[in-house]
Amino acid sequence: MEYTVLVRMNGKLFLRDPESSDLGRRIIRQAILLIAEIGFEEMTFRKLANQIGTKEASIYRYFENKHRLLVYLVAWYWQWLEYQLMFQTNNLDNPKEKLERILKLLLLKELAQSTIQSDADAINIPALHRIVIHEASKAYLTHHITEDNRQQLFKPYKDLCGRIASIILDYRPDYPYGRSLASSIIETAHYQAFFMQYLPSLTDFGDPSTPPLLQEDRLLHFLDHLLFSSLESGTL
Repeated sequence: MEYTVLVRMNGKLFLRDPESSDLGRRIIRQAILLIAEIGFEEMTFRKLANQIGTKEASIYRYFENKHRLLVYLVAWYWQWLEYQLMFQTNNLDNPKEKLERILKLLLLKELAQSTIQSDADAINIPALHRIVIHEASKAYLTHHITEDNRQQLFKPYKDLCGRIASIILDYRPDYPYGRSLASSIIETAHYQAFFMQYLPSLTDFGDPSTPPLLQEDRLLHFLDHLLFSSLESGTL
């Protein structure tokens, strides 16, 4: 499942725009596959260069370090997800239906087949989704978070949360915690998916005898319950 989407990235994320050259595009696409396979801690620019068939110094011409590369990948995903949110809710008038669609998007369920591309130059979204689940928090849980935030490196995530919050307020205009609920739903979807696979005692969805698709359905039901029980809890 690969997607070709034109995403304009913050120029502070890179030294040279990776989408401006064939090598840069290969760096991004192979980095996604490598990190998804071995994890961010084990990934090095040397390993990435070997996988691409280039020199390690060539990658440093695009990114000053691997953390900057991770922030780039995560930011790209948030922008892609916001695009999908807008595309898939554009023809829906009911805010509840929009929110239900968003929950499915967070789990990559029922994506429109028209978005699937066979272009070998495209981004592998399922692999990038795995990176977001496993590694996204490492993008901002750093000692230089304040400076990174000043450079608006996390704006795509804020924009996504703001868009979801606006739909939450369409559903319940007097709800006072729209952004908090939006970010909580996103983080819960990812943390529970991670726990389900690696720390099952922290979830109710980690039974190894349960087929993965059924586990995802139960997680979706939980997210639905968490979201709408918060919004329908009466006077706040």
